Amino acid sequence: MPTVIERDDEAFEYLLGRVLRAGVLLAASVVGIGGALYLARHGHEVPAYGVFHGEPGDLRSIGGTIADARQFSARGVIQLGLLLLIATPVARVIFALIGFTRQRDWMYVGVSLIVLALLAYSLTGG
Repeated sequence: MPTVIERDDEAFEYLLGRVLRAGVLLAASVVGIGGALYLARHGHEVPAYGVFHGEPGDLRSIGGTIADARQFSARGVIQLGLLLLIATPVARVIFALIGFTRQRDWMYVGVSLIVLALLAYSLTGG
């Protein structure tokens, strides 16, 4: 018969799995919607493979991406989906940090803080 701690650990792992699953499904749905918008608006255009067009300036920041997505710009919606995909493991680490703090598992709290700091560092251009 499982103990209370084993049941709590199992429930915690299940919650973390659901966070990852929900994040990936949400991100994929948003990217899919953006892709459908893009094809509906630009699917008939012939690509110019000889000319390189970089990412528009407004999609190089989170605020610009959100503003474009609110206007249902296809590229903005796709970029928002990619940002959600990037945010998914960050959310998982935050949930893990909260869970380990509630369980008073200080070693894993420390590891989660280090992982969160490394993620923040790498996402801010470090």
